[in-house]
Amino acid sequence: MAKHLDVTITDTTATLTRKTEQIAAEARLDGIYMLRTSVPADDLDTAGVVIAYKNLARVERDFRTIKVDDLDLRPIYHRLEDRVRAHVFIAMLASYLVWHLRRTLAPLTYTDEHPPAPTNPAAPANRSTAAARKASRHRDENDQPVRSFRALLEHLATLTRNDVRLTRTQTTMVMLTEATPTQRRVFELLNQPLPLILK
Repeated sequence: MAKHLDVTITDTTATLTRKTEQIAAEARLDGIYMLRTSVPADDLDTAGVVIAYKNLARVERDFRTIKVDDLDLRPIYHRLEDRVRAHVFIAMLASYLVWHLRRTLAPLTYTDEHPPAPTNPAAPANRSTAAARKASRHRDENDQPVRSFRALLEHLATLTRNDVRLTRTQTTMVMLTEATPTQRRVFELLNQPLPLILK
């Protein structure tokens, strides 16, 4: 803020004067940013540059997923270069799998499945009516609860196998938890049968 103020200090006074013209000139640039790229304009137009820049948020989310959230790529110290490359390759492959899961399971999450195409790539993104309805009701069109992607994975983790041993016997029974409607829908969206046996 000091650049917008003239400060005059004497033995008895201190005066601050605002540089109004300079403040007004900078205010005209509020919200304006410049992107510079080495990609030729024939390959990527101005709108494409803005869209690519905004998509960096998704890349950052994926790296956060790799390092902290879903995949937990904790510090593992390798001594050989090929092992480091293999470790990162597996993490990137897992990230790609998470990307596909997010798209496939979007009907059960708050994800906007059909976002409206922006008329101006620099304008704020708008949600579709269906996504706004999901967010306000916390339910999908089939009146099933919607969750964040992480909460959906945690809900799937409750589908478990339990080995139950009867008291005073050596008999062990295998019991599966009964799948919730949401868990059944996940397997439908993944085009996979609901597992009857969990190993």
